Amino acid sequence: MTLRNQVLIWIAFLVVLILLLWLFRGIMLPFVVGAALAYLLNPLVNQLQRWHFSRGWATAVVLLSVITIFVGLFFMFVPLVGQQIIGLLQRLPGYVSDLQGLITEWSPSINEWLGPERAAQFQTSINDLARQALGFIATLPAELVNIGYTGAAVIGVTILTPVVAFYLLLEWEGMVRGLQGLLPRDHKPEINGILSDIDKSMAGVIRGQGGVLLIDAVYYATALSLIGLNFGLAVGLISGLLSFVPFMGFAFGFSLSIGIALVQFWPNYWMVVAVAAIFMVWQFIEGNILYPKLVGSSININPVWLMFALLAFGALFGFVGLLLAVPLAAIVGVLVRYGVSKYKASSLYLGHNGGLIVPEHNGDTNDTTSAP
Repeated sequence: MTLRNQVLIWIAFLVVLILLLWLFRGIMLPFVVGAALAYLLNPLVNQLQRWHFSRGWATAVVLLSVITIFVGLFFMFVPLVGQQIIGLLQRLPGYVSDLQGLITEWSPSINEWLGPERAAQFQTSINDLARQALGFIATLPAELVNIGYTGAAVIGVTILTPVVAFYLLLEWEGMVRGLQGLLPRDHKPEINGILSDIDKSMAGVIRGQGGVLLIDAVYYATALSLIGLNFGLAVGLISGLLSFVPFMGFAFGFSLSIGIALVQFWPNYWMVVAVAAIFMVWQFIEGNILYPKLVGSSININPVWLMFALLAFGALFGFVGLLLAVPLAAIVGVLVRYGVSKYKASSLYLGHNGGLIVPEHNGDTNDTTSAP
């Protein structure tokens, strides 16, 4: 089979896969979450097997342990967090009005600093932003109701996800052997190398980035609560959980926390500085220590392309697309890097001489030497 035919077959396979995902996007959530959970827990099941557990018992023990932990955390934290989120939504219009009042109070200083014309533009921009925020807050309850209707499937997802994860974990080794049996024999080592790179990227996404996300949520919630910020627990958890979108968790948490701190603590500006320091210091630690240790270079995707993938998959597949965007972007990154390496090793890049330097003739007509 020619290279062109192989490329066409893989492109057709990719198109069919995307079409199937789009057609079944409404029912994909429990299967996506279940597959991610199975992938995450498979190393624990393998470890229990090494301790002479059968695959079935190992799967049951691991999955039941995880479900017990999740249920315990749900009943422990959800009532408190839910109360804070509801209180925050109710209080947000008041915070916006209070911030407008502070800006009006600071108007003389702003005029002196920026000049009358720029100060007027600044105040207009702040008022527009406040109106947009209030409009968003006004429509938020309706949006939550809509989520409740479309997500009445939450009960179904809660039941289906562990079932999907259980059967995938039970048959994981069989599925891997089946996939290995389908690989073309001539290209099996090369394809296994690509699959190994994809596995490393997926581990970085699901295990590494998932760990970073949870640590972010715990840190922000704890630090903001300890400093006494109103609704600090809710703001911190939301900021941490939004960290799967590059910079969104930081930008959301920083903006909302500074706004609340200005209203709550002013004129004690040192408390506002302390709230800002919580985010700035942690952003440095996450970017230079936490993220490299837990994720490393396994994803190796430019943040701009990652944000594009999130927007594109979110527009195509909704919430399921947001869950799939980062793993699929990691897979595409591996395939693109492999394609670039093959291209650079091909005659299309190296030229007809394969990159070898052809020795120049020295003018001797009897010299018939040519490059191999």
